[in-house]
Amino acid sequence: MGIVTGIFGSIAEVEFVKNPPAIHDLLVDKQSKIRMQVYSSSRKNAYYCLVLSGSDLIYRGLDLDNSNSSLSIPVGEGILGRVIDIFGSPVDGKGKIITKDSRGLLGIPPSFASIQSKQEIWETGIKVIDLYSPLIKGGKMGLFGGAGVGKTLLLSEILHNVVGDKLKNNVSVFSGVGERTREGQELVEELEQRGVLGSTALIFGAMGENAAVRFLTALAGVSLAEYFRDVMHKNVLFFIDNVFRFAQAGNEMATLMNTIPSEDGYQSTLASEMANFHERLISTDSGVISAIEAIYIPSDDILDHGVQSIYPYLDSVVTLSRLVFQEGLMPAVDVLTSGSSALTSGVVGREHYEIAIKSQSMMKFAEGLERIVSLVGESELSAENQLLYKRARKIKNFMTQPFFVAATQTGRAGVFVPASDTVTDVANIMKGNYDSVSEEKFLYIGSAREIRS
Repeated sequence: MGIVTGIFGSIAEVEFVKNPPAIHDLLVDKQSKIRMQVYSSSRKNAYYCLVLSGSDLIYRGLDLDNSNSSLSIPVGEGILGRVIDIFGSPVDGKGKIITKDSRGLLGIPPSFASIQSKQEIWETGIKVIDLYSPLIKGGKMGLFGGAGVGKTLLLSEILHNVVGDKLKNNVSVFSGVGERTREGQELVEELEQRGVLGSTALIFGAMGENAAVRFLTALAGVSLAEYFRDVMHKNVLFFIDNVFRFAQAGNEMATLMNTIPSEDGYQSTLASEMANFHERLISTDSGVISAIEAIYIPSDDILDHGVQSIYPYLDSVVTLSRLVFQEGLMPAVDVLTSGSSALTSGVVGREHYEIAIKSQSMMKFAEGLERIVSLVGESELSAENQLLYKRARKIKNFMTQPFFVAATQTGRAGVFVPASDTVTDVANIMKGNYDSVSEEKFLYIGSAREIRS
């Protein structure tokens, strides 16, 4: 039995005179209304604990029992089509969840010998991603962006397009960490409307929850993905919105526990927390996990240490730009700062690789001409530069696309564009086949064939 000796928001200090608990043990009161998880040692015979529920019932001197087990959630077929919290309790109003198995939130990465290294492209149907930042089946993609530039919208569209792939061995797991409840509700409704909710498991720890719950929600989502991979041998699509809130929650807890901060004021354990999270999301001989992660950029500062700690684990990077968003272009992807390790001739093919690199070079050159155009006008450019500038603008506009998940807001029906069509259309723009077409015609279309119709 432990006794509460201090309360610091979502952190409590509990003292054990004898029989000390193990790290990650779950502590409960006699009525099981209060649940805490042992996190770390604070001093001799005392431990910092994460308050997971019943924070308004805690007081100094409260007796707590050690359950001698860690927190676990239900897993299996019964979790598909349902929305749960970190305790495995349903929050979708559909009644009790019936499953035979459960799994702890904490785990260790698979052994190196079991890791699968095969590279295969998974088409998303989104032109700008498939051309410049292709998604690797079994890899990790990061969607970086500041507030309100369309990260969640892009993530939802990828989920819609890829989960809509009617392969029987595909399941998806969505982990909502520190985001709005409204967005979660809209996502569930969209998945149900599209008929893919039955192959998706969702777990939420909204921004109104305390830091401990938000932190563990990300790990709980990983546990669900691991079970589908290891036990059910499924190909898993893991979505998280967003990873920065996971780092931020860890920072909040570290502040409450008075730990010495590291770079940029973040917790000293940030690197190991990110490593443990990402290295569990690995494809093995048992199954494939493909991760798509939304990452919030605080104050649009891409050099923020919390953001930079995520980069080493990603295969593909998609950067959303506020400047592109202000131009009215959606998705607001900055082509010049986005890329993928799969963008090589050996993976995507020689034509795709060459078109992507050449079009990026053209857009980079056109960006250098922007200042001249803004000062003296496009007519002052040489004939050759005018041609390059106009073609680059057409490619930039062509990278916009109507989304399925935004159809009710925009009034434009969503469209899925095969990667081969995107490559061919961009090649034709660069060759000058569309020089007689105004750049406005390329806005919010699917294939370039729509211009001729």
